[in-house]
Amino acid sequence: MDKKTEEFYIRLKEELSTTSEWPSEYLYKFIVPTTAQKVLEVENAFNNMGAVIKTSQSKTGKYTSVSVNVRMESPDAVIEKYIALSNIEGIISL
Repeated sequence: MDKKTEEFYIRLKEELSTTSEWPSEYLYKFIVPTTAQKVLEVENAFNNMGAVIKTSQSKTGKYTSVSVNVRMESPDAVIEKYIALSNIEGIISL
């Protein structure tokens, strides 16, 4: 992980720690290239977590937005999930 990404996660952890009580609901938003495999990879990462997942294709159909509302235990758990999903080729975390 590069220094800029590491600094982002440090700031995110601080912000989540001060603005929410944990465990808490957290809304993840991702954009992935529109392939069944990419969308499925994101969905599978939240399997058995009670997540509510919504998908929406872009106008051109090239990309799919994936919103995941899920109860997370801590800011560290939120960040761990972002890092785990970062290995999906073409994913953008919002």
